[in-house]
Amino acid sequence: MDLSYSPEDLAFRDEVREFLTTKLPTDLAEKVRTGHSLTKADMDLWHSILNDRGWLAPNWPREYGGCEWGAVQKHIFEDEAAQANAPRVVPFGLTMLAPVLQKFGSDAQKAHYLPRILSGQDWWCQGYSEPGAGSDLASLKTRAVRASDHDGDHYIVNGQKTWTTLGQFANWIFCLVRTDPDVKQQEGISFLLIDMDTPGVEVRPIILLDGTPEVNEVWFTDVRVPVENLVGEENKGWTYAKYLLTHERTNIAGVGSSRAGLDAIKRMARVEMSGGRPLIENPYFAARMAQVEIDLMAMATTNLRIISQAAVGQAPGVEASMLKVKGTIIRQEINDLARRVAGPYAMPFASESVEGDNAPPIGPDGTAPVAAQYFNNRKLSIFGGSNEIQRGIIAKVKLGAMR
Repeated sequence: MDLSYSPEDLAFRDEVREFLTTKLPTDLAEKVRTGHSLTKADMDLWHSILNDRGWLAPNWPREYGGCEWGAVQKHIFEDEAAQANAPRVVPFGLTMLAPVLQKFGSDAQKAHYLPRILSGQDWWCQGYSEPGAGSDLASLKTRAVRASDHDGDHYIVNGQKTWTTLGQFANWIFCLVRTDPDVKQQEGISFLLIDMDTPGVEVRPIILLDGTPEVNEVWFTDVRVPVENLVGEENKGWTYAKYLLTHERTNIAGVGSSRAGLDAIKRMARVEMSGGRPLIENPYFAARMAQVEIDLMAMATTNLRIISQAAVGQAPGVEASMLKVKGTIIRQEINDLARRVAGPYAMPFASESVEGDNAPPIGPDGTAPVAAQYFNNRKLSIFGGSNEIQRGIIAKVKLGAMR
């Protein structure tokens, strides 16, 4: 899966390795390696370390504080960071909202919000999905009604968002809201930035199967949002939403994480026995692992192409849907292989069985969190637009282009 790197790329790889060796806290890397939940402080720490080095925003233009890495540099960093067990950077402000602001936001919004994303002063979450609007996002019902009074123009927002990842930590949320209920669904949606400390915003945790409150419901009751928090034009939010979703789907692919997961499986399979021989020598298991590795190589190449397009200002097209589908299938297959390698050691999946002093030091290295990861990552083929919807997009665009 390795590329033929130029001397400059090899020098950059050495620089990345040295940075990860000297700057990635060992206790933080160990939490990632063993599958323990990261705290907000953990995520903020890594965010700050990357920002101090100037490596937090590889796809941002330099004028906004980014480093404008090329496709190969970004590939190298993600791969090395995953191998070193570095946390994944929280994407909502950095790789989802920021591209929308840079392309569609006002000068005032860029000047205010982009530096605060880099500094970590603002922690963003995503207000897209609703109980009746998941993959069919255009059917959302959260309303924003424009009004004026002595305090100026504003929107009054009422409704509910769900599956809001890490919303319990956020102080801002970017939301899709319905501003015109009398037109075609996609034509009546706007894109609002909402302060989570505004009266009427309530966050309610949703406890997942692995015992963690990773996602939330967010309720809006007569929430006042200044008109200047509208991104772009009113009722044009669907355009901005689609632009954001292409970046989200590319990020979901997780090439580096998949490579690290596959390497971990190989390590475990070399010590786990099956029929008196290491499991890695089992023909059926080896064939499954080889197929995953082949698929991952192909996806990594596609990912590089899309990163190259983004680097010259092109929004990912239907390829983002392809990455999302294949990337999530690969990651779920890796989770399943890890569960099979761990065998009975994978049985505990409640959070108390893998957290803190209760974590059992049993089984081959790396087996403790595999069940929790397996169950949690069933979501991958659903969020960011379900894989069924993505296949429909791919068929429509590609078959439509052929007619």
